[in-house]
Amino acid sequence: MSLTEIVCAHSPDSDDAFMFYGLATKKVRSPILSFRHVLEDIESLNRKATTGLYELTAISYHAYPYVADKYMLMASGSSVGDGYGPIVVSNRKLDPQELKGKKIAIPGTMTTAFLTLKLFEPDFEQVVIPFDKILDAVREHEVDAGLIIHEGQLTYGHGGLQNVVDLGKWFRSKYNLPLPLGANALRRDLAPKIQAECSRLMRESIQYSLDHREEALNYAMQFARDLDTALAEQFVGMYVNHHTVDGGEIVPKAAQKLLDLGFEAGLIPHRVTVEVAR
Repeated sequence: MSLTEIVCAHSPDSDDAFMFYGLATKKVRSPILSFRHVLEDIESLNRKATTGLYELTAISYHAYPYVADKYMLMASGSSVGDGYGPIVVSNRKLDPQELKGKKIAIPGTMTTAFLTLKLFEPDFEQVVIPFDKILDAVREHEVDAGLIIHEGQLTYGHGGLQNVVDLGKWFRSKYNLPLPLGANALRRDLAPKIQAECSRLMRESIQYSLDHREEALNYAMQFARDLDTALAEQFVGMYVNHHTVDGGEIVPKAAQKLLDLGFEAGLIPHRVTVEVAR
């Protein structure tokens, strides 16, 4: 029997690589599906999801309202900051209230980090810069501050930069919820049997990596920009956890709260209901 090919798009980061290890190396297999992996940065994936390009794709939770006509969220694969998350950094010690009116580098307007920063401080001048160039832009004083995602959350201090605010910590303290940052999304036009199989495989791939941590980390290290093994392990541990295997009720609840806040603040054009494929 010929297998149905699913194009599976995700970002070239150590946490995504760790999640998809089982599928990418065929440790987890399907009798009906094969997977082709496409690696692109998250802002590109958000934009492409608006056209429904890939069957299974990583997206930012902030992007969901713009792609919900084409995709449902998956129960497995969420990157969730539980009391930690994207960080705003600067060259000098700043009080969080001092971000008002400042020029801040952001990694893209569809990222969840950007939405959360706008909820925290609506009034600043945004400058879109690729996420892996933001630390340099801050160090070289091209901007007053930078919004850091991915591994930069662990390495910003190496260049003497200061933590102004941790947005995941702020969200937890204000709403008593974790901050859902990234999700996997599945195209709505896939047959129910295909959707169910994708959901099973995603969950099993993540669980395989958690059960075979050392080999999965060794694989993920090739995607760990500028991180040594200990930091890569710390980063993966932050964003691949029990919420990632299955978001349960808490992750959709937190996502709904985040998106409702975005709509109420005029940052998202329409209210959306979070729907999860299982």
